[in-house]
Amino acid sequence: MATAFLRDGYAVALAGRREEPLRETAKRAGAESARALIVPTDVSQPDSVRAMFDRIVEAYGRLDVLFNNAGGSAPSVPLDELTPTQWRNVIDVNLTGAFLCLQQAFRVMKSQKPRGGRIINNGSISAHAPRPNSAPYTASKHAVTGLTKSASLDGRAFDIAVGQIDIGNAATPMTERMPQGVMQPYGQVAVEPVMDVDIVGKAVLQMAALPLDANVLFMTVMATKMPFVGRG
Repeated sequence: MATAFLRDGYAVALAGRREEPLRETAKRAGAESARALIVPTDVSQPDSVRAMFDRIVEAYGRLDVLFNNAGGSAPSVPLDELTPTQWRNVIDVNLTGAFLCLQQAFRVMKSQKPRGGRIINNGSISAHAPRPNSAPYTASKHAVTGLTKSASLDGRAFDIAVGQIDIGNAATPMTERMPQGVMQPYGQVAVEPVMDVDIVGKAVLQMAALPLDANVLFMTVMATKMPFVGRG
């Protein structure tokens, strides 16, 4: 997504815990990386998140789009074997991190002139059709959907449009195992198709390009033949 926004002409702040991967991501955008601002950030920590948004305002003067993308999952083990720490780690990043970033985006977008902006949360089709042994991840993404709806309502008065994209089987290192087969709800391993991750970039750019009086509240983009509709 950072690469897609940079190549589309945006100035982009890249936020994540480790600086080197952020720089590698910016470098992949080629000459456009001159518009990239590297801001090491832990989205689970309120002070770190506020400092990141302050840095954005200092560098750019305003914020037009937030893409809430940070996320993680717990080990795929039976629910009763998960530890409280594993549960909290997922919730802290996937849900609390999204809330903290959204909260700071509201702070900036409400006060800037022209007022307003757009926030796009990265949800998951797992919120609608869970995978086996995914309770923390699935619960967090259900909560993100509620956060999207609530923030969309709260943002109306301030010209802040909030939406969500639910992504299915984009080809990244996280989905490398899918063409070899992954566990299905009926207890068997099955191959799942994937799609080019650049398709996701194009979809989010489409959402971001709308005028603020229009909003894609929810979009699902997925590999056409993946087992989502009818899963299980």
